[in-house]
Amino acid sequence: MHPIAWFVSALVLMMGLMTLLWAVARRIGNWGVVDVGWAGGLGALAMLLIAFGPGEAGRRLLLGGMLAAWAIRLTGYIWLNRVWKRPEDGRYQRLRHHWGARAPLHFLWFFQAQAVLAVLFSVPVWLAMRRPEAFPAWSDLAAIPVWLLALTGEAVADAQLARFRADPASRGRTFRGGLWRLSRHPNYFFEWLHWWTYVVAGLTAPAGWLTLGGPVLMYVFLHRVTGIPHTEQQALASRGDDYRRYQRETPAFFPWFPRKERARSGD
Repeated sequence: MHPIAWFVSALVLMMGLMTLLWAVARRIGNWGVVDVGWAGGLGALAMLLIAFGPGEAGRRLLLGGMLAAWAIRLTGYIWLNRVWKRPEDGRYQRLRHHWGARAPLHFLWFFQAQAVLAVLFSVPVWLAMRRPEAFPAWSDLAAIPVWLLALTGEAVADAQLARFRADPASRGRTFRGGLWRLSRHPNYFFEWLHWWTYVVAGLTAPAGWLTLGGPVLMYVFLHRVTGIPHTEQQALASRGDDYRRYQRETPAFFPWFPRKERARSGD
């Protein structure tokens, strides 16, 4: 498929999907559905890449399959833990109140922006599929452990936090166990790591340097736009000093040992 044909087809698919989800969100009164659409939309784009992407069928199946598996897991987690029979995420409650009566219109544009982002995040996978080497090449094999580490780490971090939150005794407390002992946002870290899969697979493909756009764009969004800033604002509002202490002790993103333990080790 020609690059322009791919981009237009993917954009039409995602904009249609996000418009439908916008209508659903408006009806049920939960704008958090947008997160389900973003992750699930990438899964749909992965299927489109497997069927119509460039390059050998084996490489399309490998790379598209990895993106699809990541998207399916994340979609299910978001739906079960943030949307289904759950109150609307605090981020979207704040936007709803901020936009007031014009919230539905603003959210329509917000949903369409997520559609465009999903298409942009599919580009590194499309590029990686264009490698001219016969499948499997060394880059195909090297991408697999990166993907496995990212998928496993994100799933473990999400499961650990979900178990903690399911305990009524955890209300108002900050989780400091498991991977969350090493990073305040290990789920975000492994989500970011996932996009390095397609850099490893496609960096030497034609225009392969553009695959770096995946992890770079994800890092910017997690640190400056929709990820860490909003999550920590909500955590500070609900947990106050307990979360401030967690901020002082634990790295925000890249996993490392808690600061208080490093200080003790030097005693």
